Amino acid sequence: MNVKKELFIGFAVGIIANTLGTLLYILLFSDLGIMDTLNAAVEQDHVGSLLALGAVLNLLAFFGFLKIRRDQRAKGVLIATILTALIILFYKIF
Repeated sequence: MNVKKELFIGFAVGIIANTLGTLLYILLFSDLGIMDTLNAAVEQDHVGSLLALGAVLNLLAFFGFLKIRRDQRAKGVLIATILTALIILFYKIF
């Protein structure tokens, strides 16, 4: 298979899983709506924490791809997770 295509699919799955994980966390554990929670997180400098908690779903995607022997897709998920970590680091520094 095409390696770049497989990496992109894994990357897309990682970004989607992170987004869904963040939204799921907000819906389950926040008393506020999604936008109110995001605004409060920005005001209180907790955006990085929200993104990090959302990245937990990437674990499922990563190990799922490894289990079905889709190593390039697992690498794509890993790249998405590292990108999320770099965004959190950038947000914390600046």
